[in-house]
Amino acid sequence: MIQPDQLPIVRLLPKINAQKLRFGFPWVYRDQVVLDRRTRNIPAGAVVILQDSNRQVLGQYAFNATSQIICRLLEADTSNLVGSDWLRKRLQRALDLRERLFEQPYYRLVHAEADGLPGVVVDRFGPVAVVQPNTAFANARMAEISDALTSVTGVTTVIKNCSGRSRALEGLDDKSAVLTGEITGPMPVQMNGATYLADVTGGQKTGLFYDQRPNHAFAARLAEGASVLDVFCHVGGFGLAALAAGATSALGVDSSAASLGLAEKGAVASGYGDCFSTRRGDAFKVMEELQKEAEQFDLVVCDPPAFAPNRAALNAGLRAYSRVARQAAELVSPGGFLGLCSCSHAASLDSFREACTAGIGKAGRRGQLIYTGAAGPDHPTHPMLAESSYLKALFFRLD
Repeated sequence: MIQPDQLPIVRLLPKINAQKLRFGFPWVYRDQVVLDRRTRNIPAGAVVILQDSNRQVLGQYAFNATSQIICRLLEADTSNLVGSDWLRKRLQRALDLRERLFEQPYYRLVHAEADGLPGVVVDRFGPVAVVQPNTAFANARMAEISDALTSVTGVTTVIKNCSGRSRALEGLDDKSAVLTGEITGPMPVQMNGATYLADVTGGQKTGLFYDQRPNHAFAARLAEGASVLDVFCHVGGFGLAALAAGATSALGVDSSAASLGLAEKGAVASGYGDCFSTRRGDAFKVMEELQKEAEQFDLVVCDPPAFAPNRAALNAGLRAYSRVARQAAELVSPGGFLGLCSCSHAASLDSFREACTAGIGKAGRRGQLIYTGAAGPDHPTHPMLAESSYLKALFFRLD
């Protein structure tokens, strides 16, 4: 076994203040380290010892010379060697939290840096674990991760999902695979009184968005006796939760026929097939059509993809969020409710709220902000990494 004193050493440039790293900030950028020939030749995904410019050790880091985030913190204690035992302990720590939070094994098990496993995302669907290894470190250790998951959690099927956009930034491929076990079809998941069907091998991300669970629950509190419009509904999202809480009808809008098909099957499995309908198409165009048809709904919720996935896209993304808010507000009945969501970490809560408020105003509507939500507790936030706190949900009551 490799010992800590045998690991490659990477050193910060003299101008870099290491205090933030000592306090736990988990990333080191490419322009912050000495990048000579020796350092460039360290294999992607290797564990290295990071030192400051005075040769003081900062910890064990995952290394990738081709990535803008060249070092990711694994373990501050260099005597606690990163290996199979270390990995199992990290997974057990993550599992302990989720088992305290949830009665059934359906949740995000690992939320990357926030769970001390940089770039590793694991969503659990009962006996199935879907892993997104979004860094070279995680990708190189998928066999270890798979073995550790089966031994720690008891899952029998492990899927490697390589659809994450960040993999390209790490120089990784997009080839997904079932590593152990088998999958025979979509996985049924019970949440907020409804049944969702997750395509864990070919759906968006890992097949289901667990992060919205508490926001689905809030929307459900507004749904009794209501007509509901769920825009960007994926596999049923807010609409199925609303029906489970007593909504009279729900219309799901999405551009994906596959997602809408799963949403319809979920509605049937939940016992609300007669109350759920779908419309496929571009969300902006569909909302325009609904307005021309003079349709209005007691509750409208929009959960679009990340319009601002990075800072370069922020201004355009905020304009898109404002447009969503304007079009959606025009479809809300007087006294009804509007829910607007963003999964763009580049858009702060303040900037997203301002964009939504502007859009509502452009629609000629006024209202009250009654709820501000985030991701569920199975998506913990790294206290020094804003990117780990990405989801925002705002609910308004409109006049």
